[in-house]
Amino acid sequence: MRDLRIVFMGTPDFAVTILKKLVENNYNIVGVITAPDKPAGRGRKLNESAVKKYAVNQGLKVLQPKNLKAESFTDELKDLKANLQIVVAFRMLPTVVWKMPEYGTFNLHASLLPEYRGAAPINWAIINGETKTGVTTFFIDDKIDTGEIILQKEIDIAPHEIVGELHDKLMVLGADLVVETVDLIASDKVKTKKQPELEEKSAPKLFPHNCKIDWFKPLDDIYNHIRGLNPYPAAWTTILNGEDEISAKIYGVSKQKENHNIEIGTILTTKKEIKVAAKDGFLIIDEIKISGKKKLDAVSLLNGFTFEEKARAL
Repeated sequence: MRDLRIVFMGTPDFAVTILKKLVENNYNIVGVITAPDKPAGRGRKLNESAVKKYAVNQGLKVLQPKNLKAESFTDELKDLKANLQIVVAFRMLPTVVWKMPEYGTFNLHASLLPEYRGAAPINWAIINGETKTGVTTFFIDDKIDTGEIILQKEIDIAPHEIVGELHDKLMVLGADLVVETVDLIASDKVKTKKQPELEEKSAPKLFPHNCKIDWFKPLDDIYNHIRGLNPYPAAWTTILNGEDEISAKIYGVSKQKENHNIEIGTILTTKKEIKVAAKDGFLIIDEIKISGKKKLDAVSLLNGFTFEEKARAL
């Protein structure tokens, strides 16, 4: 068996679960690389990454480079004498970093590569109505998410599953896959395969423009778009309510297939229900956050907010 000295690189909660699994399985983590602390909130207090908080609590050595190419950082990295690097939800690494360890640098990606390369694979799998996804470990190369595949595990996506739920399932599945991958590397039994040359579906970063709801799309597409962004970063729309234009984030929804002649985007309400007309039915809003208000269920919102007769989602 190889005597592994591991450097772990990651930042968000997703990465913490994987690091925790490695620590609990007594792997030798000689260093943790994570994002620099960032000022947040009104007081601009420095906010530590989820990975840093966990690593410090475990007494692990933490490095927080601003520049991954800086000689000061690469010298510190060399001093750790790692022979394997593991990357989970981190930045793109320069060649000098990913080529450093003897046994390579591998990444955990939350999709079945080559599909959904990019920053937001879990969101886009649901947005595009996929029924399956998974996790992949692969050795990093000089492009994004293109290296040779080590292992993959597949999981079903339930018809009403939201991205928050799928994220948590993939986090656990990914932790198991990383441990399997490390064990293969430790025993020198890795057999990789090249990624197929498919016209893969991509997973670009999420911005306000691609989180906005297009009410002219089919009802199923709108429904998938919203659950693929729930709870974060959340799908949004503009509501024209009388003379007011209001921004609203939409979370929990259900759908009602029905032929109708109501103008697309029209908002219909009762004392207990909010629904929006789409081309082949209605989207029923169960949970919504109107700008300046708390996130509320439909009944609670309707108790204190009135939609005008010709209110529309734009």
